[in-house]
Amino acid sequence: MKSHIFGRSTKGALPVATKGDGCYLIDADGRRYLDGSGGAAVSCLGHSNQAVRAALHAQIDQLAFAHTGFFTSDPAERLADRLIENAPAGIDRVYLVSGGSEAVEASIKLARQYFLEIGQPKRHRVIARRQSYHGNTLGALAAGGNAWRRTQFAPLLADTTHISPCYEYRDRQDGETQEAYGLRVANELETEILRLGPDTVMAFLAEPVVGATSGAVPAVPGYLKRIREICDQYGVLLILDEVMCGMGRTGKLFACTEDDVAPDMITIAKGLGAGYQPIGALLTSAAIYDAIAAGTGFFQHGHTYMGHAMAATAANAVLSEILDRDLLAHVTTQGDKLDAALKAQFGDHDNIGDIRGRGLFRGIELVADRSTKAPFDPSRGLAARIKKEAFAAGLICYPMSGTIDGQHGDHVLLAPPFIIEDAQIDELVGKLSTAIDKALAA
Repeated sequence: MKSHIFGRSTKGALPVATKGDGCYLIDADGRRYLDGSGGAAVSCLGHSNQAVRAALHAQIDQLAFAHTGFFTSDPAERLADRLIENAPAGIDRVYLVSGGSEAVEASIKLARQYFLEIGQPKRHRVIARRQSYHGNTLGALAAGGNAWRRTQFAPLLADTTHISPCYEYRDRQDGETQEAYGLRVANELETEILRLGPDTVMAFLAEPVVGATSGAVPAVPGYLKRIREICDQYGVLLILDEVMCGMGRTGKLFACTEDDVAPDMITIAKGLGAGYQPIGALLTSAAIYDAIAAGTGFFQHGHTYMGHAMAATAANAVLSEILDRDLLAHVTTQGDKLDAALKAQFGDHDNIGDIRGRGLFRGIELVADRSTKAPFDPSRGLAARIKKEAFAAGLICYPMSGTIDGQHGDHVLLAPPFIIEDAQIDELVGKLSTAIDKALAA
């Protein structure tokens, strides 16, 4: 039967997902797939959480939608309160949106308006990092540094500049400590601010643990603290993108708290709604909110479905499950087990160069030669082959190519549900091993 869906690809037909069961998705033929990546680090509670479903059933009988130009709602207010109760120091306000790209887009626009409100209109530049990804709307895509995603849209993108990522496996020099390496790459931010002119830079944007483009690459110790110092020195806002790594994925509700850093803004999404509703949020400091309140009193931005009552209800229920059931501790425990299982299976593998990450956010990087770290030829399409073989084996994972520079390198990102148990970790690693071996042999 012909489909009228305009999907991500025009090639091939996808199976029809009909049911969720814990860490598994089930298709129309009854086949079960272990969700080893949470889709794209979304389904942190699995696919059949009773508490979230019950909350949504109850809310639909009360209120589905009220436009935020006219009303607020109890679910939105409760969600904002709970996020702020657990947020890093200084974060005081929550701007609710429908996803990660919207959250990043809002952060960029708010940064610009903030500097207009406080009388610094020359500040308009964003600095980010190479091989970053911050979303697919034009502003977010411009901020991102992933060459493959940017190339065909380059004429439409704002002028953003990019410094080196914090990518220890590839870039830390022999004999260089983690701390020295972190300071070296962090100081590139100061160099770039001075090159552009300190009075023109409004924000630096980064993921505390890089997700899709590089495969769960955490910042080394001291890196983000130095970034914070530089931003403070030059009056630049620090925006941390936790759309993928936040909401418990690394074992902390906010990933940046592990680095003991408080940003001026944080973007969250994905795990906030756990897939039960589309929702994201921009969290911002009291200082930024107060500047708007003392000036025009109006943030010139907005979306129809921001603060949606059903979406906020889902997020409240998700947070209750994560915090009240102490799933953060489970993420840490199971993350350690996943890391150990990956290292036991792949630690001596000729074509696995690095195994990295935090919590239940793990990445493995594939190489043609471990000693030189040389990547595979991009024409081989290794990441796509691994994805196909894993899916055939009943495993959903997130392989990507272009790890190093947007063209070269391959990795697999893993972000299973927080409820994953030991036997499912074994299943995940076993099926992934089979998929990698088959893809390498092809």
